[in-house]
Amino acid sequence: MNGIQGARGRRIVLWRHGQTAWNIERRFQGSLDIELTDTGVAQAHRAARLLAALKPDAIIASDLKRAAATAAELSAVTGLSIAHDAGLRETYAGKWQGLTHEEIIERFGEEYAAWKRGEPIRRGGGELETEVADRAAPVVLESADKLPDDGTLVVVSHGGTIRTTIGRLLGLEPRTWEALGGLSNCCWSVLGEGARGWRLLEHNAGSLPEPVLGDDD
Repeated sequence: MNGIQGARGRRIVLWRHGQTAWNIERRFQGSLDIELTDTGVAQAHRAARLLAALKPDAIIASDLKRAAATAAELSAVTGLSIAHDAGLRETYAGKWQGLTHEEIIERFGEEYAAWKRGEPIRRGGGELETEVADRAAPVVLESADKLPDDGTLVVVSHGGTIRTTIGRLLGLEPRTWEALGGLSNCCWSVLGEGARGWRLLEHNAGSLPEPVLGDDD
């Protein structure tokens, strides 16, 4: 044990997939199955070699191609198998899917503005953010529960799903989840286990976590 009663010192790395053509076009992918670009594969290849230094104990990933291909790069370096789970897919956003950012604002301006205000909105008639958290967070927690003490889980998923999962694991009110900024392609966030539950240690990182020096650890 790590000396903190009730805490096992586990760590969760939530890693967004690499670049896709639709990312470049600012086109809403949602649950549609879009592949990585060559740049996206290169991003995953580079990031995997950094994340391997954390000596992860397990990898879980969305089963959509862009996340699965990203996870495969870490699997190749570490030798770990990947558990794919549809619960880690990106938010289903109905009529928004396939539209560019500008087209969404033009056609669904009021709905978009309400979402940005933190109101519970079914974007394009799709999932609520809380529903995404309802399906994704349990997958992450179930896998984290299987870790050894001080173990590390890498979760390969999508920007929206990662944000809702972080918000749920930190116990934040859903209307505040937007305060967690987005993740760049192939960047990650790190949650660490403390005495009072999960804590956000790194967000939108592209380099390895550094220890917190000082009194606020």
